[in-house]
Amino acid sequence: MASTINTGDNSSDSLKYSQEITSPGDKPERDGRSLVTTDHEVIRQWAQARNAVPATVSGTEHGDRAGVLRFDFGGDSELLEHLDWDDWFRTFDERKLNFIYQETKSDGSQSNFFQLENPEREDA
Repeated sequence: MASTINTGDNSSDSLKYSQEITSPGDKPERDGRSLVTTDHEVIRQWAQARNAVPATVSGTEHGDRAGVLRFDFGGDSELLEHLDWDDWFRTFDERKLNFIYQETKSDGSQSNFFQLENPEREDA
């Protein structure tokens, strides 16, 4: 199943200028390129390459649903609660988020930059 980027009235300039990645085999056009995907395997591989664990920000949950989604890159943040991938992706899909990210910085070194965006909401 090919992923589809979510667009809406509040799509950011970052989204408009990002290269769409639809599968793990897609490669950035150049170092430092902003990328966007909704593909679960692309996101999982990006996070695992950085030893990042799916997480939510404590205190932002809605009943039994995860709150603000993040990744824990190994910092000892007490604000992050780890999630399993199924919960993280269920929330990601329910909120119609896009994963905007970089594989590398413009100098070719690994980048941890990512942003989650819901183009249908002003406060995403």
